[in-house]
Amino acid sequence: MKKSTLTIALAAALLSMSAAQASEFAGGFLGLKAGQNRSDRTSVAAKNATTYGFEGGYNWDVNSFLLGVGGFADYNQKATHATAIPGTFANYGTDAYGLDAKLGLPLGNWLPYAKLGYGSMRGTGVSLQGSANGAHVGLGVEYKFASHWSVAGEYTNMSSSSNGIRVNNDNFTVGLNYYFNEPSVAAAPAVAAVAVAQAEPVAAPVAAPEVSDTWKTLLSDKPVTLKGTNFDFDSAKLRPAADGKLKEVAEFAATYQDAKLDVSGHTDSTGSDAYNQKLSERRANAVKADLVKRGVASDRIVTEGYGEAKPVASNKTKAGRAENRRVEIRSVIKEETKVRVIQ
Repeated sequence: MKKSTLTIALAAALLSMSAAQASEFAGGFLGLKAGQNRSDRTSVAAKNATTYGFEGGYNWDVNSFLLGVGGFADYNQKATHATAIPGTFANYGTDAYGLDAKLGLPLGNWLPYAKLGYGSMRGTGVSLQGSANGAHVGLGVEYKFASHWSVAGEYTNMSSSSNGIRVNNDNFTVGLNYYFNEPSVAAAPAVAAVAVAQAEPVAAPVAAPEVSDTWKTLLSDKPVTLKGTNFDFDSAKLRPAADGKLKEVAEFAATYQDAKLDVSGHTDSTGSDAYNQKLSERRANAVKADLVKRGVASDRIVTEGYGEAKPVASNKTKAGRAENRRVEIRSVIKEETKVRVIQ
């Protein structure tokens, strides 16, 4: 009779897709920015002033590029400018509002981009009244430093003319953006317990008096793969979803008390080899520490870090990188089989 063998499959994998899936910068966002404005107008010298503003929009991935639309609001503070007439001055600031189209090239966590749009500029202060429309252009680079957060450095220019007076604004700002979309995560396969069907022993035929038969038990090694859990970017902290998976591993260890557990940590290709090696070891040790808390003896667990050396998916996509940020668990159990021996 062949004993039932429990094979535990614990979800492997996360964040990460084909080239058509979301980059780090796809989806809706809101941001605020601050920096320096340099403004000049007809017959008035340029002068620097502080500026702050807000923006928001939505980005889409199109092949290898990113296309977006967004609105902006800039509040350029007042400054006193020298005029062409000696001894006279002009004090003014401007508020600008409008819409931009964005074209970017996502490079992992980096996004260089250009903007082109149109808006309205309104003068503030006694020296500049009324409003006028004009083109709005910009260049910038953005860096995603957390799953929802990015920082951006940007240069923009907007000029408008009304009643023979031309106003020109150059803005240099640093901004902080919040992205609403959750990072794309590949769905983890459900934990499955697969029982191998039992084969009922075949009844022994009536033997001749001089022949006897017996049952003999044979033991053989059976490898078991317990795919562990995944991690957030640049993190060795266990996710809440890992709780149920590691509970299954602890139950497996309690059932097969002679089995050793080999725990291996892995990373994606972001960062240096040395840093990823240390990060993979921390991930393996985090899983070991959790299993020890669940009652698994420490000397039954062997940990190893492989850095980025053993990917299971492409590191060129966000989903692939998330799938590679993982810990895997393997073991070997004794499988017992009874066979009939005729003597």
